[in-house]
Amino acid sequence: MYKLRIITDFSAAHQLRGYKGECENIHGHNWKVEVEVLADKLNDIGIVIDFKELKSITESVIQPLDHAFINEISSFNEINPSSENIARWIYNSLKEKLEKFPLRLHSVTVWESENASATYFE
Repeated sequence: MYKLRIITDFSAAHQLRGYKGECENIHGHNWKVEVEVLADKLNDIGIVIDFKELKSITESVIQPLDHAFINEISSFNEINPSSENIARWIYNSLKEKLEKFPLRLHSVTVWESENASATYFE
């Protein structure tokens, strides 16, 4: 098996509804996003997917989040824009875009700081 990882980032604000503490207020993060994919074989040139292509696809998914107030994005009208829910949203959006490649999306990790992250995988 092969596991590839790319890392990208975006900046955005959010607030956690129902949270008792400072995170209930609007605040922002410089989010880091890690995407891991798995494959059991390489293509005819010896790669799973071009890292640039995987990063470009990921960036197209997270583009609506960049410099946004995440609470105002329709997907987060009903659910809190927590790191956990953002990781799941990116995972589900990315999974659709990667279906045409001979690989499996393994996980998406969203870092809201150097010391705090949430990972979603199926």
